Amino acid sequence: MKLLFKWLLSAAALLCVAYLYSGVQVSSFGAAMVAAFVIGLLNVVLRPILVILTLPATILTLGLFLFVINALMFWAASGLLSGFHVAGFGAALLGSLLYSLIGLVIESALGGLFAKK
Repeated sequence: MKLLFKWLLSAAALLCVAYLYSGVQVSSFGAAMVAAFVIGLLNVVLRPILVILTLPATILTLGLFLFVINALMFWAASGLLSGFHVAGFGAALLGSLLYSLIGLVIESALGGLFAKK
């Protein structure tokens, strides 16, 4: 139940990013749901591999290179889907930052909503 609710809220967050920033475009809520799923899948499968491979760059930049990895996952999802478009790497960087911030708000809200008593 929590996973489904988080997926729906992540799709809404993606629509919110598209509304707030013109560099990210989402054609419909269905496209946002598919894009949220693909972004989540890329973050689960590909992101850990990239984090390990780029560990020296991450250490040298004091962790700031993780923003680049997040932007690459965001941009890769837009390359795989037709209803989700990101204008370029700069747009992916800003879009992924906004998406992450909205995701933090979602996580904190769901933490209180689905807390075990």
